[in-house]
Amino acid sequence: MIPQLPRLSDYGISPQHGFLPAEIPLDLLPDPYYGPWEAILRNLQGLVLSKRLRGVVDRLPVLSTEFLLTEPEWQRAYVVLSFMVHAYIWGGETPSDIVPPSLSIPFLDTCSHLELPPVATYAGLVLWNWKPLFSVEPIDSLENLATISTFTGSLDESWFYLVSVAIEARAGPIVPMMMDAIAAVRHDDSRVVVECLRSFAERLDELGSLLQRMYENCDPHVFYNRIRPFLAGSKNMADAGLPNGVMFDVGSGKQPYVQYSGGSNAQSSIIQFFDLILGVEHRPTGVKPSDNSDSDGSVPSPSHNFIKDMRRYMPGPHRRFLEHVARVANIRDYVDSHRSNRALCTAFDACLAMLRAFRDKHIQMVSRYIILKSRESRSHSRSISPRQSQPLRLNIANNVYRGEDSGRKLRGTGGTALIPFLKQARDETGEPAIDAWAKRLLNNGPGDPAGGTARLTKMGEHASGEMEIVGLAGTWSVDDSEGGICHW
Repeated sequence: MIPQLPRLSDYGISPQHGFLPAEIPLDLLPDPYYGPWEAILRNLQGLVLSKRLRGVVDRLPVLSTEFLLTEPEWQRAYVVLSFMVHAYIWGGETPSDIVPPSLSIPFLDTCSHLELPPVATYAGLVLWNWKPLFSVEPIDSLENLATISTFTGSLDESWFYLVSVAIEARAGPIVPMMMDAIAAVRHDDSRVVVECLRSFAERLDELGSLLQRMYENCDPHVFYNRIRPFLAGSKNMADAGLPNGVMFDVGSGKQPYVQYSGGSNAQSSIIQFFDLILGVEHRPTGVKPSDNSDSDGSVPSPSHNFIKDMRRYMPGPHRRFLEHVARVANIRDYVDSHRSNRALCTAFDACLAMLRAFRDKHIQMVSRYIILKSRESRSHSRSISPRQSQPLRLNIANNVYRGEDSGRKLRGTGGTALIPFLKQARDETGEPAIDAWAKRLLNNGPGDPAGGTARLTKMGEHASGEMEIVGLAGTWSVDDSEGGICHW
């Protein structure tokens, strides 16, 4: 029996806005009972700067979540509490590995309701943290968006979130359109499938243009040193001062330490939706197509597939929607069985090319915002003489001790070294290509000069996968040991 197509309303997905809420997120919890939470968040930057935040939170009463009546209220509570939790952990001279009951108890209740882990996720930082300047204007325009909450109060931080909001909004109509394409495949209506794929490719190109607008108002230095530290999670953060992760104290004294990845654009459901629709399969980082089976023919378990792991950080309904889409996705197989339909194959391969180009743009962004800034920091650290150096204390911006070059891998806010992941995800995007010429063009391997095989080269990237970023500061070679940004 053919499974039914998912109904968007069953999963809280808007036909216009996609995974963004259909209604504008709340910028204030309506019940005055939660006034103490809102007051702290409203003054978050001042409390962090004056180093008063932890003392204020420690004296905060434990507020119940029983007065949260609607889903938008639960979502606002999650935003408020996740910002306070991360500011509490990372807002001091050294990180705090224990979150007090005044935050832990309501935060754990809220996360349980929303089916999210107790950490700041993409949902709280982006999906539920925006408002339009004018309600009559579209929300896929950066000129009509503002953030509700930030850690730093800076334009750079707002812009960092809002670029993702605009991308989500611009991509929203793709969701129902590609559901129509899946239905058209079931009716063997190739004309509708071609039209949907062409529109999909054009919209993907627009998303790439939106992504590149990040450079307009988000300065790499500000992002790396002021914003990124607050986005870090507790997983793989030993170098940053959390060797065991964090403990959410609920008063019993028996809580274990837990470790979670920090806020990451890999937690965006729309990007994983694109992959599912186009039949793009992602393997665990480092696993090549030829590594799919062991010597006995068994398929190895993807023990470290970062992309699949990120679904745990999506709201429950969105996660289940992706699981449903995976069961009904049929476009790639349909195109493969209609290779004589040139319009169909070309439209499908164009979508893969646009999605691959989008990921290429993001790798370049990671290089500019993270790789170059981390090397500047290391260079500055090495240039300080022993007399100039100050007492060692943790620099959570780059996870090394000030005053020494630890040589340890720089990690992203997701808690893992992600340049290998980003490159592999990009390269895997071209693998489902149908047309033989397109498959060669999207192949990341070196071209075959004897056979005249073309290769889609990346700007300044060698056949070995090593990248060069050429700019005013010179040429920087990027190896696979570096970490990532809050990444797609």
